[in-house]
Amino acid sequence: MPSLKWMVQQGRPRVFGIYKRVTSIGRAGANDISIDSEALEAHHAQVVFDGRDFAVAPVDPGATFQINGKKKKKSKIFHNDKLTLGDVELVFSLYDESSLRDPDVQGRASQTSEIEGMMKLSDFNRRLLEIRAIPDQIEALLDAVIEVVHANKGFVILLRDGDPEIAAARNVDQETIPDAVTQLSDSILRRCIDSRQPLIVSDAVNDTMFNSSESVMDLQLSSVMVAPLIAQGQLLGLIYVGNDNVVNLFEQSSLEVLTVFAGQASLILQNAILLNQLTTDRDRIAEELESQKFGGIIGSCPSLQEVFRRVEKVAAADINVLITGETGTGKELFARELHRRSNRSEGPFIVVNCGAIPENLMESELFGHVRGAFTGAVSTRQGSFQAANGGTLFLDEIGEMPLSLQVKLLRALQEREIVKVGDTKPQAVDIRVLAATNRDLETSIKEGTFREDLFYRLNVVNLHLPPLRDRGDDITILAKFLLHKYAAEFGATVNGFTPKALDAMHNYDWRGNVRQLENRIKKAIVLSDKTLIGPDDLDLGGDQQRAVVPLTQAREEFTRTYILEVLERNAGNRTRTARDLGVDPRTIFRYLEREPDAPDPGGAAEG
Repeated sequence: MPSLKWMVQQGRPRVFGIYKRVTSIGRAGANDISIDSEALEAHHAQVVFDGRDFAVAPVDPGATFQINGKKKKKSKIFHNDKLTLGDVELVFSLYDESSLRDPDVQGRASQTSEIEGMMKLSDFNRRLLEIRAIPDQIEALLDAVIEVVHANKGFVILLRDGDPEIAAARNVDQETIPDAVTQLSDSILRRCIDSRQPLIVSDAVNDTMFNSSESVMDLQLSSVMVAPLIAQGQLLGLIYVGNDNVVNLFEQSSLEVLTVFAGQASLILQNAILLNQLTTDRDRIAEELESQKFGGIIGSCPSLQEVFRRVEKVAAADINVLITGETGTGKELFARELHRRSNRSEGPFIVVNCGAIPENLMESELFGHVRGAFTGAVSTRQGSFQAANGGTLFLDEIGEMPLSLQVKLLRALQEREIVKVGDTKPQAVDIRVLAATNRDLETSIKEGTFREDLFYRLNVVNLHLPPLRDRGDDITILAKFLLHKYAAEFGATVNGFTPKALDAMHNYDWRGNVRQLENRIKKAIVLSDKTLIGPDDLDLGGDQQRAVVPLTQAREEFTRTYILEVLERNAGNRTRTARDLGVDPRTIFRYLEREPDAPDPGGAAEG
């Protein structure tokens, strides 16, 4: 609120607020501003506000007054103008100075303005905690700045590739300014951008630095302040405030307040940039993750990509598939993906864990039973084969199935029909069988614990899943995926791994594979009170790292594994495998006859 301050000879000055369009001044008590002085007429003068400018004019024909020491009949008045009515001296201000009661009011004005600004900033910071959206925070900050420095408009300008772009534009009524770009001076903006220093322009039209600027003259600018928005040495943009009605409005204290608010605005913008960066990174990671997903399976290592290609080829073919690999490598996930991509995807997907069902109940679980077939069979029940009719039956841990049941399973696969326990009538079933095991079934055949004919019936196509320790960067991708999944599920603040944790995961053996990694990450999320998970949180201390084997042993292990892989591609044809590998066929025989852990007689010589 504008005011007139009566500078009395002795004692504290008196401040009169101007809150009407016409404010009368005189000796009579009926005046808006009544001053008991014989030098004044009863109704001496009046201050008139036309919506843009303030002016003073005499009321009594005999009344005289001076503005800044010059006699006037009628004149506009501006901030800090001195009015002399008779022997009464008044100072016009565009804002309320009623709090300035000290005799040294002139000397302490800037200090009070600065305190007012700090209090406003403190109030704004409290309200900032309630404002979530970045654009709303910037607008609220502009409203606070405009109020505390007595501007009538304000702008936050961002630099996009060096060019200014308006992020927010507000007026004194806390409204968004339309066509804001037309109200800014390019030359004043450029001056601040080039100098990276805050700037006051007290009377832009008459300022020798800017009065040749076309934008300044067109806009008829008066008081302008600009401060740079800098974060970590980077110029993010500018905060620009102005008042086109008043010259010399802004003082050094006003610029200091604006600079403090500019620092706050810089933090808001820096947070916005970081948030945008995080969102971009999250979207990029999500895209990368999506590109490395195969249904519900995540991975991009060459050996896993080869499995993906085989799944795509065999999914639609109605043939049996044997999925092999260590425990925790995701055999059931691949079985579900085969079903999902098959012509039976609309049918049921039934899982039977052959290692979890007692031997005496296994037959009933697979084929069903009739009432009274055995003690406890109080009703007729269908088995997993019938439940999977029209869909897929997944026999997990098939290597655990007893020999006695392997014969009946083989017959069911050959004849496509089953007989319930206690029944004699066969029932036709239309199913596709997928089986999985972490055992070496060829060894089991040699040991007599698994039927060779059943093995070949199940192993029409083999999918061998690589262990996690051999999947390279897939470990990092999986770990980050699992971390974000379970951190969100558990409401935890954990958001990443330390570099040492990532190195430790790459160097660990992971005998339990993905399942073990998943369990370790779950535990770390629940127990850790840090934002980053370290190796100790994952129980991956120095003594948990993968053992380093001699180079000759590592080379032998790789050679044997690779020969077996190529042999599998060639359907067991050893001659063709030797030709593809460019070695003598006897080399193939040598590696096949040797036990996996047997040392190479020539290994030492080769080393």
